[in-house]
Amino acid sequence: MANVIITGTSRGIGFELAKLFADEGHQVLALSRNNAPITELQHRNITSFPFDLSNSLNFEKLEAYLEDWETVDILINNAGKLLNKPFLETDDKEFEEIYKVNVFGVAKMTRLVLPKMPKRGHVVTVSSMGGVQGSMKFPGLSAYSSSKGAVITLTELWAEEFKETGPSFNVLALGAVQTEMLEEAFPGYQAPISALEMATYIKDFALTGHKFYNGKLMQVSSSTP
Repeated sequence: MANVIITGTSRGIGFELAKLFADEGHQVLALSRNNAPITELQHRNITSFPFDLSNSLNFEKLEAYLEDWETVDILINNAGKLLNKPFLETDDKEFEEIYKVNVFGVAKMTRLVLPKMPKRGHVVTVSSMGGVQGSMKFPGLSAYSSSKGAVITLTELWAEEFKETGPSFNVLALGAVQTEMLEEAFPGYQAPISALEMATYIKDFALTGHKFYNGKLMQVSSSTP
C-alpha cells in the first residue's frame, strides 16, 4: 500500500481521487483550503487539514506532519485556481494569484515532498489541454492556461534533473471533465467524462505510470474544451 498526497481534494477530481485511493487501502493525505467535504467522509485511511498552496505557513505545518511518514510514494499536484477574465481587465495581482497556486505552489509542494520519495515514487501533476502548445485556446484564460503550460515544462525539467535518483515525473493535460471548475470556465457546457471517471484513470496512472513513463506529457482528452 502506498502513502499518497493529493492536493485540491475539496471537490471534483481531487475529492474522488482521495476516496478511490483510500478505498483501496492506501494512506491518503488530502489537502485543500476547504477540507470539510473530505473530513465528513470520516474515512479511516484519509487524513486532512486545511491547506492553501499560496500560504507559506501551511507548508511548515505540512513539513512537521510528514516527519511521521517514512516515505511519500505518490504526489498528485491536482489543486488549481481558475480565472476567466479578459486579459486587458486582469490586473497584476489577479495574474499573480493564479501563478502562486498553479505554478509556485506546485513547485514548492514538490520541493518539500521530494526528499521523502523513493526512486520508484511518482509525481503526477494535473495540467490542462489549454496549456499544451498548439492546442485550441480560449479567450479569458490567459493566466490559467499559461500557468498550466508552465507546469508541463517544469515536469520535463524535473524528470531530467532527477532521472538517476528518481522519482518519476509525469503531467496529465486534461480535456473536458464535468466538474465545478469546468462549469465556471464554460457555463452550460456538458463534458463527456465525469469527475469519477477521470479520477479512476489518474489513480491507475499514478500507481503504474512511472514504470513506463518519465518526463512525459499525456494528453487525456476525448473532446475540447
